[in-house]
Amino acid sequence: MKPSDKTMVRFYRQLGTIFYSIAAVDETVRQEEIKQLKKIIQKEWVPLEDTFDEFGSDSAYQIEIVFDWLVENKWDMEQTLSDFRLFRKEHSSLFTPQINALILKTSQAIATSFAGKNKSEHVLISQLNALLENQY
Repeated sequence: MKPSDKTMVRFYRQLGTIFYSIAAVDETVRQEEIKQLKKIIQKEWVPLEDTFDEFGSDSAYQIEIVFDWLVENKWDMEQTLSDFRLFRKEHSSLFTPQINALILKTSQAIATSFAGKNKSEHVLISQLNALLENQY
């Protein structure tokens, strides 16, 4: 069964939060990280499937919308992984091997876009990887 547009919007909003956490874990979100994320959204996430938000835009743009909002509001990341874990449990069918690989690819690209991956980013990506593999 194909997920609803509403479910996909929630999925992409969750991803926006996760990707923000990767970028902000070192307490600074850099322009290189933002540019890299926007490039991957356009190239990889938008063509992935064909759901739309309430404004008629491709649902994948919710990643960017949420990410930008979080940057502007300096959001607290404490609940990010636990919220994502709950969403994943509730909607496990969305997390195919292809999607999991793209989530990790996007996370890695954000982390390495500015001066390589630091220890905090490495730890967070490792936790995300474990979560995606049902080990966390």
